[in-house]
Amino acid sequence: MANHPPARFSLDRFIVGEGPEQGTITLRQRRVYILPSRAGLIFALMLLPMLLAAINYNNSLAYALTFLLASLAVVSILYTYRNLHGLSFKAGQCQPVFVDDEMSFPVCIHNPDNGIRLAIKVAWPHQAPQSVDLAPGEFKWLALKSTAARRGLNPMGRFTVYTRYPLGLFHAWSHLQFDMICLVYPKPDIHRELPHEAASYVGAEGDRGRGTNDFTGFRPYHAGDSLRLVNWKALARERGLLTKQFGGDRANELMLSWDILAGLDTEARLSRLARWVLEAELAGLRYGLVLPDQVITPLQGEVHRHACLKALAMFGKQP
Repeated sequence: MANHPPARFSLDRFIVGEGPEQGTITLRQRRVYILPSRAGLIFALMLLPMLLAAINYNNSLAYALTFLLASLAVVSILYTYRNLHGLSFKAGQCQPVFVDDEMSFPVCIHNPDNGIRLAIKVAWPHQAPQSVDLAPGEFKWLALKSTAARRGLNPMGRFTVYTRYPLGLFHAWSHLQFDMICLVYPKPDIHRELPHEAASYVGAEGDRGRGTNDFTGFRPYHAGDSLRLVNWKALARERGLLTKQFGGDRANELMLSWDILAGLDTEARLSRLARWVLEAELAGLRYGLVLPDQVITPLQGEVHRHACLKALAMFGKQP
């Protein structure tokens, strides 16, 4: 999807940019703004008394020095502006995270021209500015990172690309924002034990997967479990302490229900259910999810895990 350049100057665009956009964003003439920096203003104030002194004493060398410095400042306007003009930006894909984890919004910067770009800064409100140098035709990926403070869909927000190259006398910038969101799951509860309520298990024939005939998967280790049933390989891979499960005819199907957690507030329920989803997946169980607004049938695997966690993340929120 192409981004069309704005028709005329806008104060909102000057201050906050265009708002969320899709596709590739290219910095054309109307998207790059430039003003004197603090150093540039001081430089201009310095030139004024130099010019007055040259006029007062009618000194040709003073005139030459004053106009030479002024010429350098004027030429630097063009170089500062051209350091940003023509750059293109493209957004990557933000991977889902849990609350309090770090969101990472990937952004690609591409220099399509034959000239080198130096000292380009990318300012993001949640981290220190990143500096980028780009050779002709080069592109680089940057990660704009921040902490996920709330569950649900978290928009990327605005970032600013700016430069003061080559002399620092002028500040050129452009505000950008991609229509990119990061899905944030509820923070998993610290209690790792799966529910023991009989109503949570369906499909088992009498033993709830605790027989000795057929291997049915793994579950978190409980105090008193035989050490012979511990999955030591999983422990060595830092997957936690797991116990092998054996059942009668077939493996259990575990339904993780909202109603089991009566007495907890909404966020505490979502946190506990998120933990149960992770533990059930880790134990190799088939599990489903029962929420007041939807039911997810028992399955297992990464796709199913994501579907359950997404349902928890979006519970009570507008799609």
